[in-house]
Amino acid sequence: MTISNDTPPTANGGTADEATQTNGIQDPEASKLSKEDIKQNGRWTVESVLSEITPRYAENTDSPVPFFHLLERLKTTKRAGWCRFGIDNGESISDHMYRMSILTMMAPSSVSSKLDILRCCRMALVHDMAEALVGDITPVDNVSKVDKSRREAETMDYICDKLLGRFNGGLNGKEIRELWQEYEDSVTPESLFVHDIDKVELISQMVEYERSTKCTKDLGEFSWVATKIQSKEVKEWSDHLFRERLLLWKEFGKEPKWADGMKIPEA
Repeated sequence: MTISNDTPPTANGGTADEATQTNGIQDPEASKLSKEDIKQNGRWTVESVLSEITPRYAENTDSPVPFFHLLERLKTTKRAGWCRFGIDNGESISDHMYRMSILTMMAPSSVSSKLDILRCCRMALVHDMAEALVGDITPVDNVSKVDKSRREAETMDYICDKLLGRFNGGLNGKEIRELWQEYEDSVTPESLFVHDIDKVELISQMVEYERSTKCTKDLGEFSWVATKIQSKEVKEWSDHLFRERLLLWKEFGKEPKWADGMKIPEA
């Protein structure tokens, strides 16, 4: 069964695809703020966030420990999209990135023979790192994709230059920054695979939340992200999850909703 090809709006006025926050912005200059930009009242900057953190992370040291402390924010910051649907005790940003990294390791030989899977695993672990300070922005926050990209790039510059720039000659920070930018640019085969993994991880979590709520919450609008999956192998995982979803809802005598543009696999 195929449904129309229009992108569905979410309950908050954005689209399900936007809610994944895979922005695809190829704007390496987005983080280059002028002094005038920083002076503008209300403009988001790393400094505006750091000013509220006590104690502040020690900068320009030869130790990675301040960076270790920053990572704690990824463990405690919830993925905002689920929160807006009333999911209690939802996953953190770290939870999401951890499972993504494991999923990259499950790549079959048809994929792993063509890609650097270790690089994919590392990319998955850093792709949302900027959210430690930026937070998990959703469409309801009214932040444009360009501004979201600017905030995240500025944060990664802070992490990799001021927190890690003097540790081990700056090599570790440089590698993290390059991995993050590669994911954002979405050009290399590895980055495209990790984007697919990002989507199938979301679909996995969607089905699991529906199961945990005994299908009292229908998160079907997020199913639209599957239409953006490029890898045949990852698409097969997505189809498997959707077949699980159909059987799950059938157990409760209900029909789940699906996003527009979906080709629904048979149960």
